[in-house]
Amino acid sequence: MGASQSVPEKSIHDFSVKDSKGNDMDLSIYKGKVLLVVNVASKCGFTESNYTQMSELYNKYKDKGFEILAFPCNQFLRQEPGSSQEAQEFACTRFKAEYPIFQKVRVNGPDTAPIYKFLKANKGGFLGARIKWNFTKFLVDKDGQVIARYSPTTAPLAIEADIQKTLGEV
Repeated sequence: MGASQSVPEKSIHDFSVKDSKGNDMDLSIYKGKVLLVVNVASKCGFTESNYTQMSELYNKYKDKGFEILAFPCNQFLRQEPGSSQEAQEFACTRFKAEYPIFQKVRVNGPDTAPIYKFLKANKGGFLGARIKWNFTKFLVDKDGQVIARYSPTTAPLAIEADIQKTLGEV
């Protein structure tokens, strides 16, 4: 489980999240891996290009220690209206996503998921800590530290060099 409020989380590995079926998943299983954490939506104008490119990156680097953690979010014009399982089925069926799709989360406001509070606290953005839209991306190093944040308009393939560098390939 995630650390209690009296012990602040020091890395993404200190969190537990829910998978699309509501089961607890300890993110410590990703120690030693480079992560791309993304808030996703199935009915967004960025959906097709992001999911297509994320699958391409995942397939290219998964055997080198790279993982994508996708968190469906319905906070932006209700563009992820279905259940968490429906979001997973959509990504896996339409875009052949093989990376985990977790339970729907809130990324802004009083009910922000703890993992997103952590991500935003470590890498603010143009609008401060607030996530401005679907497909905001966070790059996390092998030690669980947030090293970069990318806007929704940044294509996943545009950050490939950063992923390679973080993996130690460059």
